[in-house]
Amino acid sequence: MKSWVDGCEQSDFSIYNLPFGIFSTEGSKKKVGIALGDYVIDLSKVAEAGLIEEKQNVFTRAVLNPFIEEGKTYTKSIREKIQTLYSDNSFSDNTSLKEALIPLKKVQMHMPVEVKNYTDFYSSKEHATNVGSMFRDPENALLENWKHLPVGYHGRASSIIVSGKNIHRPKGQLKPADGPPVFGPSKLLDFELEMAFITFKGKPLGQSISTAEADDYIFGFCLFNDWSARDIQKWEYVPLGPFLGKSFASSISPWIVTIEALEPFRMKGETQEPEVLDYLKYTGLKNIDITLEVFLDNTNCNSKIASSNYKYMYWNYAQQLAHHTCNGCNIMAGDMMASGTISGPNRENYGSMLELSWKGTNPVVLEDGDQRKFLQDGDTLSMKGYAEKDGVRVGFGEVKTKVLPAL
Repeated sequence: MKSWVDGCEQSDFSIYNLPFGIFSTEGSKKKVGIALGDYVIDLSKVAEAGLIEEKQNVFTRAVLNPFIEEGKTYTKSIREKIQTLYSDNSFSDNTSLKEALIPLKKVQMHMPVEVKNYTDFYSSKEHATNVGSMFRDPENALLENWKHLPVGYHGRASSIIVSGKNIHRPKGQLKPADGPPVFGPSKLLDFELEMAFITFKGKPLGQSISTAEADDYIFGFCLFNDWSARDIQKWEYVPLGPFLGKSFASSISPWIVTIEALEPFRMKGETQEPEVLDYLKYTGLKNIDITLEVFLDNTNCNSKIASSNYKYMYWNYAQQLAHHTCNGCNIMAGDMMASGTISGPNRENYGSMLELSWKGTNPVVLEDGDQRKFLQDGDTLSMKGYAEKDGVRVGFGEVKTKVLPAL
């Protein structure tokens, strides 16, 4: 398959991808678009030309939620129709399709969804083992429940922001080793390399979604940076878990890559031992091979500091959703569920500064010789992700955020 739009093949946004997002141009309102190469396809213009079906004016909304609420059959059909229109050469001279193409450099991207509810999991065995080794016992790094269920917590949805929106260093209670707690800016600001999936509307309250049904309730995926203030978190998390150390911000990439676009990159996950309970068992390929990269720009240079992969997940997305709903919890269109930090087997695969610097004992050396134990004011952190196989490339673009001084 080849698009008649030039320059798409090696782009993150190839004809095989076609992710959805919310964009605006100067003087225009927010709209729904699809990324293709160096362009955004204005779906409202394609619909006005009668080339795709629009329900409930969903293409002129400020978020994707109304579109997602129409359900998987509809969203999938729109993507497939756009794929045909922009790859079939018989449409290459269609004026309406050409006029719907807007250069990416001329648009502003916005939050793609209104996040109804946000859940963060803790599903990378390497990450959980590293953290357990640092703060507990290297011989018993994983807590007793970790290999029996996908650990997670309900997070703060209101502070999820889109790429390009900068954050201020958070403040909170800090506990010095030799004195009482004090209030001030976090000294141990960190990133967490994650991915997140966005859901369709689920079943009614009281009903569960099985691992076999999970794909039917997932719209797509995005990159997710779950910012973390390690010193605030360390003092506050006992006994109820993360709060102010996490709720100040989480950053996402603006394009939502559909689960259908990721189909060619599915792979077998790690064998889970001990054997999981029946409701967490699954068949088929539920891990996905997605290369993930982290860059730190200190204004002098932009250094790649980590490279991981979504395939390292011990608990996959289907198990996460099945566990989330096993008690009858209902999910909504636009719910966001993050993977938890994605770390691999080697240092260069670690998905946080906490691990990369091993709690500050082994600083990360940047390309200009500068060093980091944790993030400093003025640092810009960006994450990129892409899947590639047999000439097919499906990318996520990037999520990029600058750290500003505390207010």
